[in-house]
Amino acid sequence: MIKQIKSSEIKKFIDSNPNTVLLDVRTEDEWNTVGKPDTKGFGIESFFITISQDPSFLKSVKKNIDKKNQVLVMCAAGGRSIVAANLLANEGYNVLNVSDGFSGNGQDPGWKNIGLPSLINF
Repeated sequence: MIKQIKSSEIKKFIDSNPNTVLLDVRTEDEWNTVGKPDTKGFGIESFFITISQDPSFLKSVKKNIDKKNQVLVMCAAGGRSIVAANLLANEGYNVLNVSDGFSGNGQDPGWKNIGLPSLINF
């Protein structure tokens, strides 16, 4: 079972887990039109790797993210990120799914809507 975390809990989690990274699995179009989470102020690294059916997703993750890190996996609303989190957990990664994603899931507002730092490229 993949652990869940809400965007509102991320800062506190990172404070207690400094070896955390954020993996955003949305599409490049989403990053460019909706925005990207900006984690510099939290002192952690972000990775932007679109989830796909082919092996390139896992290959890219393995190339960029060390298994010693705690990985927060995010998409727009929590659906794609739970799929990615399961794939990564099966590969031995320690993952948490950001259940409300970047834009919110209808119950919880999401990263952008609670005012966490974001980069928007319009």
